Amino acid sequence: MTGKRHPKRRKTFYQKRKICRFCSDSTLDISYKDFNTLKHFVTERGKIIPRRISGNCAKHQRQLTRAIKRARVVSIMPFSVSAS
Repeated sequence: MTGKRHPKRRKTFYQKRKICRFCSDSTLDISYKDFNTLKHFVTERGKIIPRRISGNCAKHQRQLTRAIKRARVVSIMPFSVSAS
């Protein structure tokens, strides 16, 4: 015997599936004018949160990204946070 009883195994992590908040609640609307909705999908550094973290479906993530970029151009949201 060499002393190894079990080969190294990777632990599997099971995480609850995230559901798209826009698919589940049809009253929510994605608009570039609605800063309060958009700010939940942007980090404090100003980066857009990816789909796998936010839990959005592909359709709504594309709409959300488009709305955030439009809000940045119209100066409703900042492109990035100042470094001071």
